[in-house]
Amino acid sequence: MEWLQERDFNYGTDGYDAEGNEEQKGSREGSETMPYIDESPTMSPQLSARSQDSVDGVSPTPTEVLLPGGESESDKGLLMRKLVLSGVLASEEIYINQLEALLLPMKPLKATATTSQPVLTMQQIDAIFYKIQDIYEIHKDFYDNLCPCVQQWDNKTTVGHLFQKLASQLGVYKAFVDNYKCALETAEKCSQCNVQFYKISEDLKVKGPKDSKEQPTSVTMEALLYKPIDRVTRSTLVLHDLLKHTPADHPDYPLLQDALRISQNFLSSINEDIDPRRTAVTTPKGETRQLVKDGFMVELSENSRKLRHLFLFTDLLLCAKLKKATVGKHQQYDCKWYIPLADLVFPSPEESEPIHQLHATPDHEIEEMKAKISVLKSEIQKEKKSNKGSSRAIERLKKKMHEYESWLLLYSPTIPFRIHNKNGKSYLFLLSSDYERSEWREVIQKLQKKDLQAFALSSVELQVLTGSCFKLRTVHNFPIISHKDDDESPGLYGFLHVIVHTAKGFDHSANLYCTLEVDSFGYFVNKAKTRVFRDTTEPEWNEEFEIELEGSQYLRILCYEKCYDKSKLNKDNNEIMDKIMGKGQIQLDPQSVQSKNWHVDVIEMNGIKVEFSMKFSSRDMSLKRTPSKKQTGVFGVKISVVTKRERSKVPYIVRQCVEEVEKRGIEEVGIYRISGVATDIQALKAAFDANNKDILMMLSDMDINAIAGTLKLYFRELPEPLLTDRLYLAFIEGIALSDPAAKENCMMHLLRSLPDPNLMTFLFLLQHLKRVSEKESINKMSLHNLATVFGPTLLRPSEVESKGHTNLASDIWSHDVMAQVQVLLYYMQHPPISFSELKRNTLYYSTDV
Repeated sequence: MEWLQERDFNYGTDGYDAEGNEEQKGSREGSETMPYIDESPTMSPQLSARSQDSVDGVSPTPTEVLLPGGESESDKGLLMRKLVLSGVLASEEIYINQLEALLLPMKPLKATATTSQPVLTMQQIDAIFYKIQDIYEIHKDFYDNLCPCVQQWDNKTTVGHLFQKLASQLGVYKAFVDNYKCALETAEKCSQCNVQFYKISEDLKVKGPKDSKEQPTSVTMEALLYKPIDRVTRSTLVLHDLLKHTPADHPDYPLLQDALRISQNFLSSINEDIDPRRTAVTTPKGETRQLVKDGFMVELSENSRKLRHLFLFTDLLLCAKLKKATVGKHQQYDCKWYIPLADLVFPSPEESEPIHQLHATPDHEIEEMKAKISVLKSEIQKEKKSNKGSSRAIERLKKKMHEYESWLLLYSPTIPFRIHNKNGKSYLFLLSSDYERSEWREVIQKLQKKDLQAFALSSVELQVLTGSCFKLRTVHNFPIISHKDDDESPGLYGFLHVIVHTAKGFDHSANLYCTLEVDSFGYFVNKAKTRVFRDTTEPEWNEEFEIELEGSQYLRILCYEKCYDKSKLNKDNNEIMDKIMGKGQIQLDPQSVQSKNWHVDVIEMNGIKVEFSMKFSSRDMSLKRTPSKKQTGVFGVKISVVTKRERSKVPYIVRQCVEEVEKRGIEEVGIYRISGVATDIQALKAAFDANNKDILMMLSDMDINAIAGTLKLYFRELPEPLLTDRLYLAFIEGIALSDPAAKENCMMHLLRSLPDPNLMTFLFLLQHLKRVSEKESINKMSLHNLATVFGPTLLRPSEVESKGHTNLASDIWSHDVMAQVQVLLYYMQHPPISFSELKRNTLYYSTDV
């Protein structure tokens, strides 16, 4: 059998490797109380829905997998089963080597225990090495029996009995887990008292896989003692993978099901003895003399974010939180503070103290939470459609979605909004849009124009006022999907094309620009920005943007006056504050928006009128790949045709766009996420198609977002995706594998199966995207953000068969798109992949062993 020999490709992600970096994990987690053992069937929460059907989360029928070479269905299934089992063997060998390394000092320690100068007593040795020998023998026996099965693999090979036997012996882990804390404490105590044992325990040598040239790795005893804990949490993962690729009529199927049942019951029994670390995200709901406005806001208080309900009365602003209701009583608000409007002032940004405690939530965490919500949303839809969909199951899913959405609402806002009581304290809120900040400021300032008096409420008056808030409130629930009725519009999924034409109504010349926002997952996101039109009262932008919608219902346009005065620096974010001139919002009506023609509209804002046009195209239509009729250009032409014509390994358009982005766009905030002007992109497209000799001059003069947009458009218009139609289902199946080693084997095997021009271009783009993400602190584009932008572009098949797909746009978003994102993210997070090494190495057992 051929083992991987290059260190670049590591079987052992997620706790299986014998590398020194695992040492930190072991020592960190080992020193705490027992970790909570995760029973989830997959390591990817975004994809867990794909593997949770019918019996114990496993599909009763084999999933079709498309693999290279035109094999029959049974051959495809066999190859996937073999890839999974190859991964099992790879990780089992590493695990056995780790257990051997742990057992190595046990015999000499026992030998000295009976002498006059023992290093450790027998009692201490038994406590530290408790059940390690038994675990080693169980896994060695399993490995020795599985290895020949995989080496002589054919369609009659059965392995279910081996997994059933392994599962039946899991009881030994219960004993190990019960003693784990004692083993760690004993080892630590002995290390402190005995220098000899300290030296032994800090430098245990773990062998690399046989047939590899790897040198033994130095690992601590503490890290190795954690390995069985880590291993037991993985006990169900490989069984899920195997069942997924085992036909229901295969003799292995019932045996694997039995092994999975035993493993899951075992994990549940262990988890009952462990104090769970999971704390549900619960946020208070909140809602107001004459109530003028109320709504939710995130307050930054004592270094933490709190969801508050703000009630604006005609003479005061009251900040409240919803109290937990006691049984039999209706809910009430608890007043946190109030300010009479006569005492309320807005400090200017440059006067404000800088925010020291504002830690922005990483973008990838926000994106991951969106993915989880999308999966839950589609699961709820599935439950509703299913005849046996119980209301209890739906309620459970809705509750979980409510928790996730509440978290998103709390951690997504970043725009500071300060309120100051001139008699003392300042309060700081975080909003997701300048629109809300401007709205609250305007309505408060309007009320302050009246003759207002300062006052103080007695405790009884305050109690009565707070008591009335529950009945008076106009906003009852915070804006999340789980609160919506089933008959409410789910919003639009796809692409909104918007042309911002002109604006009129300004009373003085200014440097003017507009931004476009749409709602996404309950909060608004800035999606596009026009160029600044200098020194005018009638700007004519005529710029087109393509905006991706994720269940969006509203479009907002905000108009700003650009400020170049450096003294107006905002201490909150070190950016010069631009003045908001006007803002407007329109509802995206699916009926009127979805016509094929442009829909012209005007938004009126504070006397200013902005004229714009828009049209909507579904995700399917926007990403439909139509081959070009002209084979002379590059857009819509097969990548192999273009590279052959150019005599290049990577198409010229890809190399030039990447070079330009790396030269002057790598630090651009939102590069690849912010839309470029559509007319500029079309001009570049035409120039590349015509092989225009002035293309380099055009690139150097063009806005960088237009260049980034041209590169995305090139990949989107390929007649088939860069990662090919043929391998699409295999990539989706591969990324859903739970066992890290099997996933590694499969994902690298699939890369090798790509045609050379596709593979060279993919690896070239991959390295570029990694370099972009290295500047994340400046450009705000994490690996996850980039994977979200490029995943569907590089993977989405030319035609999606309706079979097996729902028509729900949100469901398409949940499953297919999230899987496409995960595939790209996997390769982006992988150590560098070299074309030559990839082609030279075989990452799984060859069939002709």
